[in-house]
Amino acid sequence: MQRQDVQTEAVASPASVKPFQIRGRFFTAVALRLDARVDDAFLAALDAQISQAPAFFDDAPVVIDLQKVAEILPKPELVRLIDALKGRGLSVFGIQNGTEEQITAARAAGLIPLRGGREVPLERTARSSDPAPKAAPARPEAATRLITEPVRSGQRIFNDRGDLVVVASVSAGAELIAEGSIHVYGQLRGRALAGVNGDTKARIFCQSLDAELLAIAGLYQTSEGLGSEIRNERVQVFLRDEMLCIEKLR
Repeated sequence: MQRQDVQTEAVASPASVKPFQIRGRFFTAVALRLDARVDDAFLAALDAQISQAPAFFDDAPVVIDLQKVAEILPKPELVRLIDALKGRGLSVFGIQNGTEEQITAARAAGLIPLRGGREVPLERTARSSDPAPKAAPARPEAATRLITEPVRSGQRIFNDRGDLVVVASVSAGAELIAEGSIHVYGQLRGRALAGVNGDTKARIFCQSLDAELLAIAGLYQTSEGLGSEIRNERVQVFLRDEMLCIEKLR
């Protein structure tokens, strides 16, 4: 019998690399916390607030927080509010602290219910056959980000792990965003948003104040509200009793 050599070709196994990744990520959103029912006076006050800083609210992602009005806000008023926000160019996408009926109405309008203001681990229902859950990875330690060059108009500098320090000036149209405090050793003419993940103890410091907008943990003040006595002065900005305070540095 004649021997025949047979040559086989290796068959490539299916790729084991997943075609996607699921990652946690921080995003800045505006939380609209209602203190009153939605009527004509409420919408007029909303329009006045938007007119003070139109660039800040343009296409801004918005979460509706019903913590203070959940028991008194009827479904039609919630629907009216959602329509009003969308009609004013705000990208409302979530709702917090609502009743089951309010959450159902919000879902019907395309919103999603949210909990808290920080990233949380993904949850799943445990089954007896599941392996023991792994411990959640430790959150990275806070780290200060240092910027040594002037921040130009149109630039956005973000530190999601701690304080942001700028040893130069910040031009109009620039934006500083930090999980912690913001320090500007120069003139601040742009926008500064500190404590963006809800840190009410965060502060803003600058050598010369001429900002377009100042915000801490979602509470903000626009340039129109800055008095002449603090313009171009060394100041600190902080929260006291849920109010944004601006004081000269001594």
